[in-house]
Amino acid sequence: MSRAPIAQSPLVAILDDEPEIRRMLALALEEAGFQTTAYGRATEFEAALKRRAPDVCLVDLGLPDRDGLAVVHRLALESGAAIIIVSGRAQVQDRVTGLELGADDYIIKPFDPAEVVARVRARLRKGRAEVAPTAQTARFSGWTAQFDRYLLVSDDGTEVPFSHAEGEVLRLFLEAPRRLISRAQMQESLGGAAGESFDRAMDVRISRLRTKLGEDPRNPTLIKTIYGAGYIFLGEVEWR
Repeated sequence: MSRAPIAQSPLVAILDDEPEIRRMLALALEEAGFQTTAYGRATEFEAALKRRAPDVCLVDLGLPDRDGLAVVHRLALESGAAIIIVSGRAQVQDRVTGLELGADDYIIKPFDPAEVVARVRARLRKGRAEVAPTAQTARFSGWTAQFDRYLLVSDDGTEVPFSHAEGEVLRLFLEAPRRLISRAQMQESLGGAAGESFDRAMDVRISRLRTKLGEDPRNPTLIKTIYGAGYIFLGEVEWR
């Protein structure tokens, strides 16, 4: 009788130029049952991604060989991994920029390693909920959204990529067409701390989605803002 294969623990990749931070995060995550790999430079980190894709990436913004935000943006476009920024930059604008470039979460240094472990677990739980038998292709208003490829395809064949973070918002709209989605519902569904930085990040993601869908920013017809209440997606949606 053959045995079922043993499932591998999720892999968390750590990119931080401080050796002590790398050791502390790796120890906390491994004690919690995760596999880890750790890198001090973006070039090493990106080369390793080609060999094995991690489930979660923890990325510092202050790197010696690359702009950390550029690394986050590339990950968001090219990787299906969840991205959590771990940075000493505490300004609201830094958090908003990181989230709008595709990060899923933002943790400010100094931090408690237990909080990082909890945030990683939360992102993985959300990812499993999305993957479980969920359709990966939706057709609407002359567009096809391919969530497994992070791609919008128009009827004339034009391809427009979207980030992981933008995809989360788009899926939220497409799964609830013609229904009001409040800011509180968005925060509950997408995770992250409620507040000014979350609201601004959502505004940016929605603005970018409108641009990619060819919407008139002064009079959008698909994603309508209901001031003081939230948003409504007005297209007809067919999931495949």
